[in-house]
Amino acid sequence: MSLPVDHETVVPTSGAQWWRQAVVYQIYPRSFADSNADGIGDFRGIVSRIDYLSSLGIDAVWLNPFYPSELADGGYDVIDYRDVDPRIGTLADFDALVAALHAHDIKVLIDIVPNHTSNLHRWFVEAVDAGRGSAARERYIFREGTGPDGAEPPTDWRSLFGGRAWTRVPDGQWYLHTFAREQPDLNWSNPEVHEDFLTTLRFWADRGVDGFRVDAAHMLAKDMSEPLPTQAELDVLPRDGSHPTLDRDEVQDIYAQWRTVFNAYDPPRTAVAEAAVHSSRVPRYASPATLGQSFFFDLLLCDYDAPTYRRIVDDCLSVAAESGSSVTWVLDNHDTIRHASRYGTPYPGANPDGTPIRKHGGDWLLAGGDPTMIDAARGLRRACAATMLLLALPGSAYLYQGEELGLQEVSEIPDAARQDPSFFRNRAIEVGRDGCRVPLPWTRTGTSYGFGDGGAHLPQPLWFGHYSVEAQDADAGSTLALYRNALALRRELQGGEALEWVETGRDDVLHFRRPGGWQVIANFGTEPYPLPAGEVLLGSGPVGDDLPSETAVWLRV
Repeated sequence: MSLPVDHETVVPTSGAQWWRQAVVYQIYPRSFADSNADGIGDFRGIVSRIDYLSSLGIDAVWLNPFYPSELADGGYDVIDYRDVDPRIGTLADFDALVAALHAHDIKVLIDIVPNHTSNLHRWFVEAVDAGRGSAARERYIFREGTGPDGAEPPTDWRSLFGGRAWTRVPDGQWYLHTFAREQPDLNWSNPEVHEDFLTTLRFWADRGVDGFRVDAAHMLAKDMSEPLPTQAELDVLPRDGSHPTLDRDEVQDIYAQWRTVFNAYDPPRTAVAEAAVHSSRVPRYASPATLGQSFFFDLLLCDYDAPTYRRIVDDCLSVAAESGSSVTWVLDNHDTIRHASRYGTPYPGANPDGTPIRKHGGDWLLAGGDPTMIDAARGLRRACAATMLLLALPGSAYLYQGEELGLQEVSEIPDAARQDPSFFRNRAIEVGRDGCRVPLPWTRTGTSYGFGDGGAHLPQPLWFGHYSVEAQDADAGSTLALYRNALALRRELQGGEALEWVETGRDDVLHFRRPGGWQVIANFGTEPYPLPAGEVLLGSGPVGDDLPSETAVWLRV
């Protein structure tokens, strides 16, 4: 029995609509490839690996921040939005990278960080020097303190990285920082901030950038009118567009301005929002009048569970259809524990009520991150099956560097070597994100497993060589080969954005059809599942007459 899904979309996937079903490969530049032996990845290092990127069969790369930065938050503390960190390269190097990627038919998306700047940004330096009531301070959110002599912060708000969300400057005023103290929030009620970001968007679009990933897209607009609520009040206020600091309706006015800039180019530039909002609010960010797409993190946050996956797929496709956009599926990124480890941890990925645990695998890291507590083989088996399912879904897919190698989370990082501010400021509840940002292994051996000739800015474990590109490149049964084969087949098979469920008689097995005559079956359970007659196109593991446990397969029936 087949069950049709009422959200079929048939749209062109080339030209201006290339992003709808694209595969985007996320590059964390500092950890991809190092060309000058300083231990930090750079643009020339990426250029040196262009053939590798091309061999994957991706449609685009997304570059994490490469701007000048003191790395208080991995580059998301931006000193200059229209330049390149000298440790990563120059504007000329950036232009060369874009040209090389475009020559291989790979498009380029870059991170834009509009909620906050670095505290070393010229605007903030000027604001501190200019003093109370100055135009320079109006670019940020400054307030007087409370208590005797204003010695206490304006509110009891907490930073997402732990500690106060306010820091005092020498003249006694306080500035707001939703993240680290080195990341002061911008005042998006100030027209000057709007104009400066429009200039930045044009600057990079003129250099050939095809699109933008918008960091913390739901946080820009804020209602800072007095009296300000307490943290407890913030936590319970409805997020319906009226919350003082999150997902306010007027943020879409900002993105409508951005859309005007995007549409001035041919083809129009694209954008995708990182917006932690309720699914009912996602269409506002994914509208053709605003950013066009928004990340769906549901699969990234959920446990390895068939009913949960099916519910999420249906919900996300329905939400995307409301705005006429496509879903952006993702299992890994630079902020999360790698899914090959998440799916092998003994800790659950969901709370007792079924809601996802934000940092699935985080309990394992807090318990010491002992690699022997992870069933690495099972985690990788599940990860490959989940990836096969994800790549078969209608919409775009975002892959994070190293997942194509089946990399596990690196948990054995000494405290002294850690870099993530969340480790230092939220240590009681979070170990941080360094474990998924360790530089990639390219070779079996070497100073940094081929990353560069001068070591790596985060320590690499002894087991990295086993997962290296060199170890997998010629192995037809490797994780790397699976990704390459899946991406090549996806490109060949991809049709309209439709999905039709087929009942399996088992809660732990999912089966759906895609346009063009191909089908996908994923066995999440522990018992084999008999396959229908047909041609096996690709499996996440060995497949016979039955589909083994925790395995997915693409069929032509």
